[in-house]
Amino acid sequence: MDVGKAVQDVKAGKIDFKVDKYGIIHASVGKVSFDAKKLEENAFEVLSTLMRLKPAAAKGMYMMSISLSSTMGPGILVDQKSATA
Repeated sequence: MDVGKAVQDVKAGKIDFKVDKYGIIHASVGKVSFDAKKLEENAFEVLSTLMRLKPAAAKGMYMMSISLSSTMGPGILVDQKSATA
């Protein structure tokens, strides 16, 4: 409920994501005004954070597929090997 703290957290790089009941992760990586390099850095950071949070008991393939999209746009598949390297 503290708006000032929430703004500080976001500016400091806090990553906020939601997981639905099907295991799909929804996260924001930027805005239209961001340049391509900043969007790439943010997306890589989200993926890195998700891999760090992987439970030790999880075996096999942790991420089945990765796609990026605008809010109401079509999804674009991302090559997982280049995304997590």
